[in-house]
Amino acid sequence: MTPKKIKIKQEERSAARDYLKKATDNYQQMLSAIQSNNFNAASTLAVQCAISSADAICVFEKGVRSVSKDHLDVCELTASLPIEEAREKVKLLRKIIAKKNLIQYERRNMYRDEASEIVKSSARFHEWVKEHLAGEW
Repeated sequence: MTPKKIKIKQEERSAARDYLKKATDNYQQMLSAIQSNNFNAASTLAVQCAISSADAICVFEKGVRSVSKDHLDVCELTASLPIEEAREKVKLLRKIIAKKNLIQYERRNMYRDEASEIVKSSARFHEWVKEHLAGEW
């Protein structure tokens, strides 16, 4: 069986800073939203933070990011990075993205516990990306 072809876009390595900035902006607002008991916003921002963080590390390491309509493809791209702990960290990313439809498109609101969990996962993933990139810049 041939591996799935992921739609990607070439990016200059320097663009990683821009994606990390987006991720950090979402991260900061996510923390503010969860502290204000705004669970829907915190969850949405957690998803955006994680995706932008993944874009930052993929652009930095490979000069590409996923532009696939299937957001889980960013997990495969991130898992393929030449970083020892990438496959382990992708578990957090996959967990976050798996909730994207529920968070952003379904009728029901997010509950405190599930919002707290996705915020925690997103924060861990974002911090890992930030730490990895900080050692490179």
